[in-house]
Amino acid sequence: MKFVMRPYHIINLGGYIVEWDFPYRDLIIINKTPNPIKIEIPVFYEEWIQEHKDLGLDVIPVRKEDNFLSMWKRAHAELDKIRPKNE
Repeated sequence: MKFVMRPYHIINLGGYIVEWDFPYRDLIIINKTPNPIKIEIPVFYEEWIQEHKDLGLDVIPVRKEDNFLSMWKRAHAELDKIRPKNE
């Protein structure tokens, strides 16, 4: 299944990780480009991260011991700095 990331948007994919042995509990995905980018969901394997980084997305893996909310807020603040005012 494909999902389209709109330009200058951020999402998390915790609900789309279906592999039991996946090393992360969540993934924060950021599209900092002015173009929409299609991503493949659900997430089945760890190589998914590099494949989507190669598409131009920022992918932040969230481990079990990480604080998701602080990571999300930090990523969102960075995105807000580059987001055009009319987006």
